[in-house]
Amino acid sequence: MENQKETVVIEQCEKLEKTEKKVVEKKYLVTFLMLVSCFVLWGLLNNMTDNLVPAFGKIFMMKAVDSSLVQFAFYGAYAVLAIPAALIIKKYSFRHGLLIGLGLYMIGALGYIPATLFQNYNIFLVSIFILAGGLSILETTCNPFVISLGDEETSIRRINYAQAFNPLGSLVGLFMAKYMILGHLNPATYEERLVMDAAELQSIRETELLWVCIPYVGLIAVALVIWIYFFKNKLSSKDEGGELNFVVSIKQLLSNRVYVFGVITQFFYVGMQIAVWTWMTKYVMTLKGVNEAEAVEMYIIAMVLFIIMRWICTYLMKLFVPARLMAIIALLGILVTFGAIYLPADKAVLCLIAISGCMSLMFPTIYGIALKGLGDEVKLGAAGLIMAILGGALITPYMGGTIDKGTFSFLAPMYSGVEAAVRTSYYVPLVCFVIIFLYGLANSKERK
Repeated sequence: MENQKETVVIEQCEKLEKTEKKVVEKKYLVTFLMLVSCFVLWGLLNNMTDNLVPAFGKIFMMKAVDSSLVQFAFYGAYAVLAIPAALIIKKYSFRHGLLIGLGLYMIGALGYIPATLFQNYNIFLVSIFILAGGLSILETTCNPFVISLGDEETSIRRINYAQAFNPLGSLVGLFMAKYMILGHLNPATYEERLVMDAAELQSIRETELLWVCIPYVGLIAVALVIWIYFFKNKLSSKDEGGELNFVVSIKQLLSNRVYVFGVITQFFYVGMQIAVWTWMTKYVMTLKGVNEAEAVEMYIIAMVLFIIMRWICTYLMKLFVPARLMAIIALLGILVTFGAIYLPADKAVLCLIAISGCMSLMFPTIYGIALKGLGDEVKLGAAGLIMAILGGALITPYMGGTIDKGTFSFLAPMYSGVEAAVRTSYYVPLVCFVIIFLYGLANSKERK
């Protein structure tokens, strides 16, 4: 009799093990979809803002160093506001963080109106800082919020599902920037604008800045819908504040090797992603001898591959341990990066596009692994991973410097001049892939 009972218990346990836990429970589905909308929103705005650098350079007739202050304001906001955002959601709730983040975005976007009316670049920079501050708070809030909506076992898959919509927003942002902002820039060159009279130049700027303003202000309607939802709805079991012990929390996070290594890995991943995409156009132009418009087509193809691979990898996480899958994809990334450096032009460009596919699952997977098991410290831990986005602001110009100086050209003696410099600059993302591979390998012993 006793043996029969044991057999029944074992069978029940086996059935429970075979029962697949839902990635998103039905009661959290609407909240999850609203959070996914935030992922789309900041992906769209990130890529649209990147294109403000060349746009403002032409509109305000500035040097590259001055127009690049757009990125300084944007990434500076991420660095400054990630920790305050974490303290807000730790003390109060995810809901408060979302309301503040969306509110700052809307305030920043509204700032584009006076900036356009007064044709003032400095007002644009302040508005971009406020807007990006809102996005920083949203990222710091939404990622751990998504992780919290369900079982910890499915948390990495859940964050990958949510992040899968982020590059869709990025792709939309690219098209909006191309057709709404860059597409409405007057073809007049810098020299032609210099000889224009003040009234004519002002008229041109009015039209150009109006089209800079329209998409940002228009997206306020989307942000407002999300804001109203979270203002009216609260998840009592998943949206609670707690005690704010900042020093204790920092000590606990710094003592967690998986988390610390995760922040370092995220720094190199984000730096790699932004650097690869920033210099992709120059790479294609150099190797294929095409103009900017044709080279950008490769960027769009790479982005589409990035989206497709993220969905594929998210599905594969049902079959593989996420960290192990990340290590395998990172190893593949190392191989195609070598291909981009050394193979003939046509094959090298295909390898360059393949790099984007290999980057697809990295950000959310690193995020999920680093935050797994942090408990109450997950909110503050999220801030460190968002601050790691600064890797994009440091690694991108470093990679550009290796192109200018030909730093690693000696590693490809079969090529010469600019081509050798551009090709070998991809040793920078190759090193980043190695770091990601090591992080995935270090955490791949976990059983599925």
